[in-house]
Amino acid sequence: MSETHPPQVPVAVVGVGALAPGSTDPTEFWRTVLSGRDMITDVPPSRWLVEDHYDPDPAAPDKTYARRGAFLPEVGFDPLAYGIPPTTLSATDTSQLLALMVADQVLADAGGLSGVDRDRVGVILGASSLELLSHMQGRTQRPVWLKALREQGVPEAEAQSVCDAVQDHYTPWQEATFPGLLGNVVAGRIANRFDLHGTNHTTDAACASSFAALSTAVAELSLGRADLVVSGGVDTLNDIGMFMCFSKTPALSPTGDCRPFSDRADGTMLGEAVVMYALKRLADAERAGDRIHAVIRGIGSSSDGKGTAIYAPLPEGQARALRRAYEQAGYDPGTVELVEAHGTGTKAGDAAELAALRTVFEEGGCRARQWCAIGSVKSQIGHTKCAAGAAGLLKTVLALRHQVLPPTIKVERPASALRTRDSPFYVNTEARPWVRPPGHPRRASVSSFGFGGSNFHVTLEEYVPSAGNGRPAWRSRCAPTELVLFSAPSPDALLERTIDRGRPLAEIAREGQAGFRPGDEARLAVVATDTDDLYDRFAQAAAAIQRRPHDAFSLPGGTHYGTGDPAVGKVAFLFPGQGAQYVGMGADLAMFAPEAQAVWDRLAGRRFDGRALHGVVFPPPGFDDAEREERAALLNATEWAQPALAVHSLALLEVVRGLGLRPDCVGGHSFGELVALHAAGALDAASLVALARRRGELMRAAADTPGAMLAVAASRDLVTAVLAGTGSKNVWPANHNAPDQVVVSGERGAIDAVEREFLSRGVAVRRLDASHAFHSPLVASAAEPLSAFLNDLTLTAPVIDVYGNADAAPYPGDAGEVRRRIAAHLASPVLFDEQIEAMYAAGARTFVEVGAGAALTGLVGRVLGDREHAAVALDRRGQDGVTTLHGALGRLAARGAQLDYGFLWAPYGPSATAAKEREPRMTVQISGANYGQPYPPRAGRPNCRHPIRPGLRR
Repeated sequence: MSETHPPQVPVAVVGVGALAPGSTDPTEFWRTVLSGRDMITDVPPSRWLVEDHYDPDPAAPDKTYARRGAFLPEVGFDPLAYGIPPTTLSATDTSQLLALMVADQVLADAGGLSGVDRDRVGVILGASSLELLSHMQGRTQRPVWLKALREQGVPEAEAQSVCDAVQDHYTPWQEATFPGLLGNVVAGRIANRFDLHGTNHTTDAACASSFAALSTAVAELSLGRADLVVSGGVDTLNDIGMFMCFSKTPALSPTGDCRPFSDRADGTMLGEAVVMYALKRLADAERAGDRIHAVIRGIGSSSDGKGTAIYAPLPEGQARALRRAYEQAGYDPGTVELVEAHGTGTKAGDAAELAALRTVFEEGGCRARQWCAIGSVKSQIGHTKCAAGAAGLLKTVLALRHQVLPPTIKVERPASALRTRDSPFYVNTEARPWVRPPGHPRRASVSSFGFGGSNFHVTLEEYVPSAGNGRPAWRSRCAPTELVLFSAPSPDALLERTIDRGRPLAEIAREGQAGFRPGDEARLAVVATDTDDLYDRFAQAAAAIQRRPHDAFSLPGGTHYGTGDPAVGKVAFLFPGQGAQYVGMGADLAMFAPEAQAVWDRLAGRRFDGRALHGVVFPPPGFDDAEREERAALLNATEWAQPALAVHSLALLEVVRGLGLRPDCVGGHSFGELVALHAAGALDAASLVALARRRGELMRAAADTPGAMLAVAASRDLVTAVLAGTGSKNVWPANHNAPDQVVVSGERGAIDAVEREFLSRGVAVRRLDASHAFHSPLVASAAEPLSAFLNDLTLTAPVIDVYGNADAAPYPGDAGEVRRRIAAHLASPVLFDEQIEAMYAAGARTFVEVGAGAALTGLVGRVLGDREHAAVALDRRGQDGVTTLHGALGRLAARGAQLDYGFLWAPYGPSATAAKEREPRMTVQISGANYGQPYPPRAGRPNCRHPIRPGLRR
């Protein structure tokens, strides 16, 4: 490392705030990112009228060929709360007003200013020119209007009258107008309002402005001139002038969309945002016990120098900024797994950026391919210009904090530079768990480039608590559904409950779970997507309760009602075997529950055959059927399927243990029996994964003869009779799953013949997606080497009953006998139906499937029929994992299960308490458009000013 470029002082992000298209705070912003919502819309008439300024011809003079963009939502602004005289609102650009609100968010998230030396707190922002400036300059054009009217022969009095009417569309000048239209006052108002005495100013590096500000902010901290700096970007300038600028460059998409890194990318779309963060030196933040979102490790900047054009991107210039960033960070880009690119969606811009990234990422000598996800938030919120870097940084900070690789949308087929597999990068089009690599924290980088050859690249790491007192920041609650619980001493009392449709669903859910009493006579669980959905589902359930107050029932979509004494009985955990696996299993749960993510981090980073296990379960997205089939085929291979199933079940097991649910007995189906042994304490998690991999390898090696498996919808007696009648010696009953289902294993040709025979008898069959003839003599040769492997593993006697497949009886208490049974289990038939019967006879009444899919849940129902029981699946293929978990927990709650729901809320911080509201003052609705004299001048619309509406609360 060069002595002239020492490592940067690590800087902690201790607070975040945001106002962006579709979101009014960082939680909503993260929800927008995770869900892949597209916030690019038609230009709203409150900004400018499309019919006045649009022409599809890019060469049309004084017209824009764009009619779409991304715009800020309206928010309630209380001027008196921020020391703004209401009479000056029309003379104050809304950038200044919205920046106050976001700064308020940031400082609150950072823990406030109590105990902070305000002399050492600065505000440094990237900001655009303000819309009010061009608006006010409009008034100065009266001489031009008057001259044109006179030249057209309009009488003087009439000309003056017309100019008066035109001028009346513009806000009058007043004393507050000059500061109200200055970009630097965006920072100055924040310093003024919050009484901050450090440096305050804004920077202009075009679309890299917010990173120019960030670079200065970090320098202030590194040089010791400040202890806390609020930095970020502010850009609400989406007026017709800005659209005209980008149209005549031209840089806007003629098809009206922003598609970074897509082969259909044809330009950018304009957006607006106000995004800020609070920064401290990492050591200071840890010493203060701050909650830390992420750590900035390096900032590299450069100029393009002499290029082809002042506004053309230059890969060589961008590469300089990248190299300097990693030099400052002190690590190689080969350790970075996420790049939030500048990614404007212009062909020239994206191509130049990819060329620079590839050059620098390959200089370190790393030859791994497609290890790093690349994307751009501009696909969702457009190009937010001066705030672009800040928006990308916020997305990346939240990705690190939530341990998620976020999606980029609108890429059906990547750009050609990303379709080659020898690239370090792949476009990540779906949210995926970010499994922590061995040896270092998760690492990400963000780029931002501006006209004039201004290049910035920022490197970040997730925050991992050290010996200091720092703590990770709270997560944002972005679950697609919530579980709302109700209980009451009687059905009538339950029906008296009401739903406050004005409250956030998460608040209602948290409160309901905290107050739920499983011993109450009436218990209702509802899985809902929002408060209106909850209201409708509660009303539907209430109608059913009125008809049948003392009968338990379930309704589609996750509504469950229970009444009377709790009916949980003994709890049995069931673990599925091979065949249940699918690409992406457990992803939703890992992104929701840190405990599940930690299991993948701990156990899935180990590499087999040069691949990490998590990379097989959560692979980069496939863009055609061939790619998707290739990924599925790899996971279906037995040597990958078995350890993957193990880790997924272990992740689910960690969550249900956190919820306080404990099994009285356990069992598995086929491979799942090994997971059951772990759940019963017979072997640890690492040993289970190692055993699963070795078992799969040995089974693969043992299958010299191509095998297959066939599920037959018939009784055991009928299947036995048909096999005997065909005379086949190479087909065996492998799984006795239910009274009406048997799976047979055998040589592929023999299975083909048996399949034809069953079909000729009218018996339904289904070929399983199995790589070998499991639980048959064809894999028996794997037993001896597996036994040898088991001798090197530490095994102990199970602490609870483990019901075995081979004899439907509990495992013995001798560790040596446990080893022998595991080895023999390979070729033994699975007596699953008898196993369930034995567990039921021992008192099990609640069966919880802990693993991929819901096949065992269905089999339990077919085995037990109408006998009193509940079978609950924690995972269902094709359904969101969090929603499935909520539905399962709701079913258990309705039966009266005692669970610790607080476990699900711990990562999200303490429950919000209702703050004492101020006395009603004056709240106005503002957005990126300036308040007061409105544009556009609609035909025939009278001149109007928006009145301040007194009495509305903020």
